[in-house]
Amino acid sequence: MKLSASGWHPGREGRRCTGAPGTATGRDLVVREVARATGEAMGRSARTEEPSRAGAGSAPVGRGRRLTGVDAARGLALIGLMSVHILPSWDYADDEPTWSYILFSGDSAALFALLAGVGLGLTTGGRHPHEGRDLTRDRVGLTVRALLIALVGLGIGYLMPEDAPADNILIYYGVFFLLALPFLGLGAGALFAAAAGFGLGAPVLIWGAGESLPEFVSGNPTVTDLLAEPGATLAQLVLTGTYPGLTYATYLLVGLGVGRLDLRRREVQLRLLVVGLGTTLLARAGSYVLLHVAGGYQQLLDSPGVDEEGLAEALLWGPDQPAGSTAWWLVIDTPHSNTPFAIAASLGVGLAVLGFFLLVSRGAGGWLLPLAAMGGMTLSLYTAHLVALSLEVHYDHPYLWFSIQLAAAVLFAVAWRRSLGQGPLERGVGAAVHGARRLVPGGPSVTGGAPVRPGGGRPPQDSR
Repeated sequence: MKLSASGWHPGREGRRCTGAPGTATGRDLVVREVARATGEAMGRSARTEEPSRAGAGSAPVGRGRRLTGVDAARGLALIGLMSVHILPSWDYADDEPTWSYILFSGDSAALFALLAGVGLGLTTGGRHPHEGRDLTRDRVGLTVRALLIALVGLGIGYLMPEDAPADNILIYYGVFFLLALPFLGLGAGALFAAAAGFGLGAPVLIWGAGESLPEFVSGNPTVTDLLAEPGATLAQLVLTGTYPGLTYATYLLVGLGVGRLDLRRREVQLRLLVVGLGTTLLARAGSYVLLHVAGGYQQLLDSPGVDEEGLAEALLWGPDQPAGSTAWWLVIDTPHSNTPFAIAASLGVGLAVLGFFLLVSRGAGGWLLPLAAMGGMTLSLYTAHLVALSLEVHYDHPYLWFSIQLAAAVLFAVAWRRSLGQGPLERGVGAAVHGARRLVPGGPSVTGGAPVRPGGGRPPQDSR
């Protein structure tokens, strides 16, 4: 599932073997060339050796290869979530946001969801979306993965105190994956269009529903909550929670569409960087103009129960109730406000980060090893992070405990990856997904867009 820094992998372009006639058979030359190419690949630090059956949410691009840039971006997203959960959000001296809040709040979770979509795109055919039984297997495997990840999250909820230092995203991840099921067979264009629909429509739906939606259940729902209040719990996971499924589907579907592109190409990587930066700048500028030029700020200030101090806090930290008395709340871009402008701004950051790391990995993939190692086992590391948070020992010395957790995560990830490959939870979930996929009745697999070679079989796909 791992690729070299340049995105090239042996056999991709069908290397031709040449040599003097009679010096070796064609078969010998093929074997030598493949062996030489494989030796070169194994020697590159930008590649890793994790098996490719990790399934959805991973970043495979060839048998046993991974895109280092994708893993490194996911590693940065994990660091961002850790910092938001452990470090202070504001400076106690002046009540201003801290650097960690400014850098990571909202954007880290969005990056996680975006990269989950990229992984789905890469494992479901890449540029040639799966069809037929292959697509059915993908959907069965993704369903199992979603349920298992959600169960891990629901179990962690029992460990969390009532006033928990973090809202567990794993439960929401299960919802994200289930929402993605109908879209797995689509191409990039259709996925981007669907993402735009979610990004514009979901915030309006949530705002319009307003107070008719059920009360918030818990920052970390458990199985008990799900059984006792199924409607309210599901509404929280889909509409009203910290990471509502309908709005976060925007990031997931854009990522799924990005996974349909040829991420090995420098042009695609540059486009991701430029489009990402442009999207963020346009979203921030658009929100500012609507608020401070078009009169949105005054409209919000005139809303019932809103004063100038409260509005300033809402624009900085997010309103307590996104569904306000006026639709002007939909033009703010505050982290986690889940408005169209906030979604677009965080989406742009995610695309830019992904493009940046893909470009860096082309020539300096080895330097990304710590991030990539963490990014290859985020389920295991994020779960361990939440368990550590549940002990509530970090409040008095947050920077110390952040450093300890970060160092432990890096050392564990690098050591485990070098010795065993997949992370412990990734290995267990991957085995269950693999077993579920095998239950789909056999028969010819139909893979969209991949021509069959005359000699039988299919050529290596760009993102498998």
